[in-house]
Parts: sequence; structure tokens; C-alpha cells
Amino acid sequence: MAIKATQTKSKNGSDKAQLATLESLGLRRIGHTVEVKDTPQTRGMLHRVRHLVTVSED
Repeated sequence: MAIKATQTKSKNGSDKAQLATLESLGLRRIGHTVEVKDTPQTRGMLHRVRHLVTVSED
């Protein structure tokens, strides 16, 4: 199963951990969508940046 994550807000003002999380998810810019595996680790990463992304399950 996969999850689609779309960056909806700017990463300006985010701390280093949030920037690293966005980078590891593969999100580069506002409006960029990536498809990631649905694992507990991925869900934790998305939870950390939940104010910057929208998530939809396929």
C-alpha cells in the first residue's frame, strides 16, 4: 500500500529536523507530490511535518 504526500506550505522557518524529514521524504517544493510506502516509520515522518503537507491514501 502507498501514501501520497503533497507539500502544501513553504519550508521557510522550519527547524533542521523538519527540513531533513522533508528531504528524506523526497519533497522538494510546494505542490510536489511523492508516493511513499505505508510503514510506521513513514507515518512518523509525515506526522512530524503534518503542518506542511497533505496526505492521501490510495
